[in-house]
Amino acid sequence: MTDTSFGRRLPDRLDNPLKSAVMSWESLLVLVALGIFITNSFASPYFLNAWSLSDLTFNFTEKALIALAMALVIITGEIDLSVASIIALASTLMGLALQYGADTPTLVAVGVGVGILCGAFNGFLVTGLKLPSIVVTIGTMSLFRGIAYIILGDQSFKGYPKDFSWFGQGYVWWVISFELVLFLVAAVIFYVLLHHTNFGRRVFAIGNNATAAQFSGVRVERIKFVLFCLTGLMSGIAAVLLTARLGSTRPSIAQGFELDVITMVVLGGVSILGGAGSIIGVVLAALIIGLVTFGLGLLNVPGIVMSIFTGTLLVVVIALPILWRMWTEKRA
Repeated sequence: MTDTSFGRRLPDRLDNPLKSAVMSWESLLVLVALGIFITNSFASPYFLNAWSLSDLTFNFTEKALIALAMALVIITGEIDLSVASIIALASTLMGLALQYGADTPTLVAVGVGVGILCGAFNGFLVTGLKLPSIVVTIGTMSLFRGIAYIILGDQSFKGYPKDFSWFGQGYVWWVISFELVLFLVAAVIFYVLLHHTNFGRRVFAIGNNATAAQFSGVRVERIKFVLFCLTGLMSGIAAVLLTARLGSTRPSIAQGFELDVITMVVLGGVSILGGAGSIIGVVLAALIIGLVTFGLGLLNVPGIVMSIFTGTLLVVVIALPILWRMWTEKRA
């Protein structure tokens, strides 16, 4: 039996599959999500309304889309702290394109294209110049948002077309939003990519031992570059959705998103050291974060309290496996 750094048990051939599933980190997340759901239903009379539950999905889908790609980056032992600033820059350039008469397809292309270019820039600095990803993305975090502030200052872009607004406000059927459907489709794609393809196996191999993977024929730098581009792509898509939902662009848009995204990934069971994690865990963690923040919002809890909760949760999730390992070693 092999344990991940977050208590998820990875079954070997001698294990009972049912027992392994019950003892997994994902099972614990399901119980936590159910507990929070029940608590919210008692805490607020408005929670169980169908439209309230629909609004809940808007609370996490944009961040969760980025978390899917971020999970792969962190599994390889890297990190991207610039995702929120990519959203800000992509949204600003969409607003700038709007001022020159861009239609909806052009606006979407600008948002997604800027995201990919920013991700490629990060990937080049990390894989081409061999710079640490945490240093690179801290720098580009300031760079991208700084460009957005230079373009906009204290102003904002408004007046987006109605058909563009549908991406962030539209519903596919009844209370099922387009954002939720897009997230579920993306989650399935990322699940297959990570857990059922050679590409996914190489991602895990890089996270466990990049040098050994390199000597085994895995093109480590190329895969990392692709993953940074993928994170940029998902950030660009999130920029389209968020801008369409808000109906305006400001350089401060998506402030603090990177903390929520990383919390979703780490809470989902992805090892911050790389080499372990699952997409199902990330999806469940995104749901938990959404349930908590939406529930606190219904109770009129200030946003700063939500930030404190998110930061505390991130520290606890990182520290808990270390404390558990120390305790088990002491017992042994």
